[in-house]
Amino acid sequence: MPTISPDPRRSVAESFGVDAERYERARPRYPAALIERIAERSPGPDVLDVGMGTGIAARQLQAAGLRVFGVEPDARMAAVAERHGIGADVSTLEAWDPAGRAFDAVVAGQAWHWIDPVAGAAKAASALRPGGLLVPFWNAAIPPAEITDALADAFDRVVPDSPFNLRALAGKEADTYLAMCDPAVEGMVAAKAFGEIERWRFDWEWRYTREAWLDQLPTHGPMVRLPKEAVAEVVADVGAAVDAMGGAFTMRYSTPAVAAVRVADRWIRRVGISSS
Repeated sequence: MPTISPDPRRSVAESFGVDAERYERARPRYPAALIERIAERSPGPDVLDVGMGTGIAARQLQAAGLRVFGVEPDARMAAVAERHGIGADVSTLEAWDPAGRAFDAVVAGQAWHWIDPVAGAAKAASALRPGGLLVPFWNAAIPPAEITDALADAFDRVVPDSPFNLRALAGKEADTYLAMCDPAVEGMVAAKAFGEIERWRFDWEWRYTREAWLDQLPTHGPMVRLPKEAVAEVVADVGAAVDAMGGAFTMRYSTPAVAAVRVADRWIRRVGISSS
């Protein structure tokens, strides 16, 4: 199985903070079942949230009774998280220094694909206590065809030279994010510090009003670096599609995750993979 290296357009990953307040306000939360499982599986309360953004997942974990600290490369995003009570170091995971700190769980919501999977797993292992849990996870939005078609048509018209082929991705969102689990697994295996690897998946739905969806749309990767005029045109076209659907629609989400336990050094063994 080939290793998928981090996306070369790293600048996209570090540009979400351009409108951090919108990101905080509009981005979807994570399914309660995922948060509950992490809280149940973590052997203690101390959690490191990697690529924590504005602290969306961190606050959900905090509400579940955990103590969360973050690592976030964008100072603007970290500042929003800190205003909501989540402390953070401004750094990439690869460059981050645990400085002797140890955690019971390391999580990463919507961020692990921007991290070198081997270096990331090794750094996570160095910050985890033996028995600690590593869980990267993603939210894959699966829009109705009307929304996907309107967005792809708008991109074809407004930014025909965009590197994002939205039409080719249509209907494959869940598969794309499920594929991101593979390099995460490979990185955990290569780090030689984790036991049996589990794959989790949570399917859920969310009802969006026109206002809520159009507020979120500019926070997505293909949109964050577009000129304001182009964003406005794309949003207008998608808004018209939502209007034609009655002003609201139901979004299906699939949230895949990979989970593994940090084993004590003397118990490191060849790692197997199981699904759940």
